[in-house]
Amino acid sequence: MKIIAFAASTHKKSINKQLVHYACELLDKAEVEVLDLNNYELPLYSQDKEEELGHPQLAKEFLNKIGESDGVLISFAEHNGSYSVAYKNIFDWCSRIEPKVFQSKPMVLLSTSPGSMGGASVLAAAVQSAPYFDGIVKASLSIPSFYDNFDTEKQTLNHEELNEQFKDAVSHLNHFK
Repeated sequence: MKIIAFAASTHKKSINKQLVHYACELLDKAEVEVLDLNNYELPLYSQDKEEELGHPQLAKEFLNKIGESDGVLISFAEHNGSYSVAYKNIFDWCSRIEPKVFQSKPMVLLSTSPGSMGGASVLAAAVQSAPYFDGIVKASLSIPSFYDNFDTEKQTLNHEELNEQFKDAVSHLNHFK
């Protein structure tokens, strides 16, 4: 079983990347490949760019990573209540190649932020839209107040109840086969 995981952020010290890495430690029954959106930097999508460039190789490679996986784990950074530009851009390019971007893959969707809502707005949008792009959302969870609830030295959630909810959400990618 192979899982593709990534943070929907390009920030080098992304708290969503930290959350993804912690989640990956819990996926003991799977081979996990963590992708970095910095490795898939593309021109901003537009119809004009698509006519000029066709479908960029990096977008094809990203889409192939999803296709070759058995499941997908994403932790969403929230920028002004929505997706980060980096995620939205790679998603837009991929959707022009294959509208069913998530290719019937089981998914666990996460988010976190320093604030008390934990990226809940972007997570809600992702959960709601995933089925339209052939994603099968098995679980989702928002982690509020990241710096209060996550031990950045130990790289683990230190809030016991949240940690149990987190483990339960992530475990859905250990059970789907």
